[in-house]
Amino acid sequence: MATLHIERIIAAPADFVWDRLRDFGALHTRVAPGLILDTVVEGDIRTVTFDGGLVVRERLIAIDDQHRRIVYSILTDLFEHHSASNMIVPEGEDRCRFVWVVDFLPDDPKARIEAMMNAGADAIKAAMENAVA
Repeated sequence: MATLHIERIIAAPADFVWDRLRDFGALHTRVAPGLILDTVVEGDIRTVTFDGGLVVRERLIAIDDQHRRIVYSILTDLFEHHSASNMIVPEGEDRCRFVWVVDFLPDDPKARIEAMMNAGADAIKAAMENAVA
């Protein structure tokens, strides 16, 4: 099983970033606009359209407001298993740490997924910092 762990320091308050990140249906407007073109939610499933045309279906597993953590799973035949979590950790009053952990099988697409996660983390960081400025 492959595990990827990506972090970014975001120059924005943890509560501000968490309010946006926990909005399961607003990836395209509040979390990573530009990288994400559309998000459609039906029950606990969201369909995410990326700027390159990739479309992914994700199931919401949990939203934990106390720990500022959201957990989801990508629904596709490409994975035997997929679990992802995003967490916001306060780092003072005006900054926080974005932590993204993903576990998946098979581990063949690890390099491609890592590149996509880094692009996503950079887009989230930029969007949050621009929104708070």
